[in-house]
Amino acid sequence: MAVVQEFTYRAIDQSSGTTVKGTLEAPTEASVVTKLKAQGLTPLDVTLLSKTGLRRDLNMPSLSGTVGAKSLAVFARQMAALINAGLPLMRTLTILTEQTRDKRLQQALVTVAADVEGGSSFSAALALHPKVFPPLMVSIVRVGETGGFLGPALTSIAENYQKEAELHNKVRSAVTYPIIVLSIAIIGVLVMVTWVVPVFEKMFKGLGSSLPLPTQILVTISHNMFWILPLLIVASLLLWIWYMRNRHTDAFRKRWDPIKLRLPVFGQLTTKMAVARFTRNLAMMLSAGVPIIQALSIVGQASNNWKIEEAVRDIQDSIRAGKSFSGPLANAAVFPAMVPQMVAVGEESGTLSEMLASIADFYEDEVETATEQLSSAIEPILIVLLGVVIGSMVISLYLPIFTLYGDLAKQH
Repeated sequence: MAVVQEFTYRAIDQSSGTTVKGTLEAPTEASVVTKLKAQGLTPLDVTLLSKTGLRRDLNMPSLSGTVGAKSLAVFARQMAALINAGLPLMRTLTILTEQTRDKRLQQALVTVAADVEGGSSFSAALALHPKVFPPLMVSIVRVGETGGFLGPALTSIAENYQKEAELHNKVRSAVTYPIIVLSIAIIGVLVMVTWVVPVFEKMFKGLGSSLPLPTQILVTISHNMFWILPLLIVASLLLWIWYMRNRHTDAFRKRWDPIKLRLPVFGQLTTKMAVARFTRNLAMMLSAGVPIIQALSIVGQASNNWKIEEAVRDIQDSIRAGKSFSGPLANAAVFPAMVPQMVAVGEESGTLSEMLASIADFYEDEVETATEQLSSAIEPILIVLLGVVIGSMVISLYLPIFTLYGDLAKQH
């Protein structure tokens, strides 16, 4: 039996043209859309009410100036609903500009609407904002615009970005609890070393005995916290600034991306996410009618992984030479053995886009399973680690007292 969940929605009343908001209980988002349409409403936004507590996702604002996959999915779904309902493009853009909650997206839509009103095509207007509308999205819109199926093209974009957003949300959910536990551990250690250890040190001086080595190490660290803590903060900030400036450079990505794929535990998860994203995006573009060479160029850039981009360049060279798509995939270490085999079957049967979509479905399910297992495995390990760190510090602080009692017992 399906679990009933609560959703919030925004929709256009088809009779009056006004925007209405509310909540509905239904098993899935699709059920909410069906109910709204039955009431004469055109859905703009359907959102599952967020969770609370430690299991909530960590939503950090974007520092790169880009718009997230969730915002793009909502925008594309809203626009597809309005276009399919027969609204003119300019009226649709006006409504979406007023309704969107993402400020970066809203600012871009104002300019897009002005460009379209000035005679530019919709896809060309989107292309002027590459940080907001990715090349992947622009290409699908251009194909839909040219072929006269903009509504269905936007629907496929919405589904694609919705799946991507769900994938990232599952990963974020898995790492939220570990991040909170690690943060508590770090704060606890800093508090003990900065304020608790000096209190015990004063007491130790009155005992008149030498301190055990673990206790002496803690006391020495405590004495030097006045410069260690600022140094750690400054070093962390400098490292973050350097990373933000260099993370998109070829030199950095060429070294870091292969390392990400080889990390223990997280390496497999990163690989599955990269493969799922690559195959999903490529399947969408091929289904929309984008030429395969052009589709590979855009998908390679959108993969966000140097190893996949490298493999894509080999695939393009192979196709230009009249060879197969699956051959270079088999030679690329980033793709599991199943991927080139399924792609080869898709090439032979003429169902390449469908086969790529199946691969994407499989690896998205694999990511979901892996994140659940990762969360279950990391939680007890972190709790034990937290106990060991704090417990070791407490034992180190009490060692002089135990030593004193031992010396007194020997004297008596």
